[in-house]
Amino acid sequence: MNPTAHIKLEGNPLDIAELTAAIRSTKNGGECVFIGTVRDNHQGKVVTHLEFEAYEPMAIRELTRIADLASAQFKLAEVLIHHRIGTVYPGEAAIVIVVTAPHRNQLFDACKMIIDQLKETVPIWKKEVYTDGASWVQAHP
Repeated sequence: MNPTAHIKLEGNPLDIAELTAAIRSTKNGGECVFIGTVRDNHQGKVVTHLEFEAYEPMAIRELTRIADLASAQFKLAEVLIHHRIGTVYPGEAAIVIVVTAPHRNQLFDACKMIIDQLKETVPIWKKEVYTDGASWVQAHP
């Protein structure tokens, strides 16, 4: 199976309905969506917003590698990974992952694998801004 990957780093808000519709197909029996949203708190501090930075050429290359790996491992039809860069506010989506396949069984595992790999290897950095300061946050504390 040679899947299609839709990879993008985006400075504008992510439209979840538009992204899921972009890869929906009557050829597939299922799709799974993971939406990572910004929360308004972290370790007892009030979060006003996040600031994401990326080394874009390498991030796109690594996201494509992860999409290809997930596609092969889970026999996916399509993979969409869109990640915000810039300022993202509480309640907004920071990342949307959508995977499709003819059968549903592998879809949840595929989303989990993609987000776990992304946090480990993709050069995207997150700065949390609080009401009383800011800090860069590691993907895996």
